[in-house]
Amino acid sequence: MSEIDSPAQLFPAPRADAPVVVFDFDHTLYDGDSFGHVLGWLLKRNPLRTLVALAATPLLGPMVAFLPTRRRGISGYVWIGTFGLHGRRSFDAMLDLYVATHQDEIRRRLLPVALEVLRGHRAAGDRVVIATGAPPELARAILAFVAHQDVPVIGTAVGPRFGAMGARRHCHNEEKVRMLRERGYGEIAAAYSDSSADLPLLLAARAPVVVNPKAKRVEMFRRLLPPGTPILNWGCAGRAGQPVT
Repeated sequence: MSEIDSPAQLFPAPRADAPVVVFDFDHTLYDGDSFGHVLGWLLKRNPLRTLVALAATPLLGPMVAFLPTRRRGISGYVWIGTFGLHGRRSFDAMLDLYVATHQDEIRRRLLPVALEVLRGHRAAGDRVVIATGAPPELARAILAFVAHQDVPVIGTAVGPRFGAMGARRHCHNEEKVRMLRERGYGEIAAAYSDSSADLPLLLAARAPVVVNPKAKRVEMFRRLLPPGTPILNWGCAGRAGQPVT
């Protein structure tokens, strides 16, 4: 990135009392499950890991499908996909390798409408923060493609666990709101997310916006969120919401 294109020159530094705006990452700024794509790549790189994952799917698959057990199911796949990695340095190196070898795919998955909304908030001087269930290092590396790598990212903390890598603290559901508050993002002016797991975040925001939701979740959002809450589609095929171009 050239000096003229640096984020510090493109956007004003937000004031300490500026409105806090929170974006989810997957299915909000990025079309898909970013760490799921990394995990699939890790599993496919090693035939033994692929076989173990397939053998474990009758147990782990249903766990991932249901919110109360989703964290445990995903952790099982992460353990299989990262077995043999020694520490955070090895894990971060694998994330860097994935991003470096999938640049075209990643660029295609970044949603232009979402990025325009993100730019608008930054240009207005808002305190923008990304809160994601993915590792923050992955989200930062992807945001670097579009000159937003300086946006604060709060994500799932990952560390060594039983010979592989596992979540030390999962940035998910109510825990996401707690992690935001611990970092000083107490009063949330606006929040953007696709996920029913982010209902605590959306309810905490003065102006929640649902983007790219699953069709089966739309009625739930309409019932639980304030009347008139926008439910939009920012370009995720197969997802619900009013299309925005």
